[in-house]
Amino acid sequence: MAEGLLRALDVSIGRRVEGLLAGDFRSNLLGTGSELAMVRPYVPGDDVRRIDWNVTARTGDPHVRVDLAERVLVTWLALDISASMQFGTADRRKADVAEGVAVALGHLATRRGNRLGVVTFGGGATPHVLPPRQGRAGLVGLLSALRSESEEDAAGPASLGGALASTGALARQKSLVVVVSDFRGARDWRRPLLELAGHHDVVAVEIRDPREQELSNVGLLWLVDPETGRQLRVDTRSRRLRERFAVAAAAERAEVARTFGSAGVRHVVLTTSGDWLRALVVFLRRSRR
Repeated sequence: MAEGLLRALDVSIGRRVEGLLAGDFRSNLLGTGSELAMVRPYVPGDDVRRIDWNVTARTGDPHVRVDLAERVLVTWLALDISASMQFGTADRRKADVAEGVAVALGHLATRRGNRLGVVTFGGGATPHVLPPRQGRAGLVGLLSALRSESEEDAAGPASLGGALASTGALARQKSLVVVVSDFRGARDWRRPLLELAGHHDVVAVEIRDPREQELSNVGLLWLVDPETGRQLRVDTRSRRLRERFAVAAAAERAEVARTFGSAGVRHVVLTTSGDWLRALVVFLRRSRR
């Protein structure tokens, strides 16, 4: 996508999401953060993850940490640029939706001094990291660079698990982590997702295409996995085959959703058909409440 089109996309989405979320700053009083304010005795109802074990061992009574709330929110965007994201049979490709989501979240994540970091993964290569930066001035150039990388690194299977592990290692303070992917391929990401969600607020943005959930009757097809190169000859004239495919696809996506739920990860599904931005905005508003 040319830089001029990226700038037009940036302006268009920016106008629609501007003012969507109010109150970017957390309280400057006590709350979740990385700077210690005090250590006090544990009371029923406290988060056991906040227990300070050193003080607890010295005093013999359980104590918890109370931190100063962070005023600057750091958001990490883990963006899938693998070959499967180039698929699309409706209004656009999955990669186009992912790029639009990146622009929209970039607008929200870089306002008023908040910072956005990006981790791209795909093609089996080591995830590429762009450190957190403030302001929206460099957002369009950032996404332009990501697009050029996607052209080069698309071949081969994606490693979502490695990307999540890298993001967890990079995110030093409690952050918002948004994972944008189709979540297809090897399930090497469940444990890294659990570990990431244990320290950060994680949101999974799943991108789908209608043809991934059901087959149309178009006769004989050769289907190719873009990440592994595996080919399969399919006769879509068979109604039984189409029904089995739809059932299996729905069950596989339901298992992915259960994985998110068990990890405490918020999950939204966007498709390559229709107005994906409206669906994202509705999700963000509900998340605020």
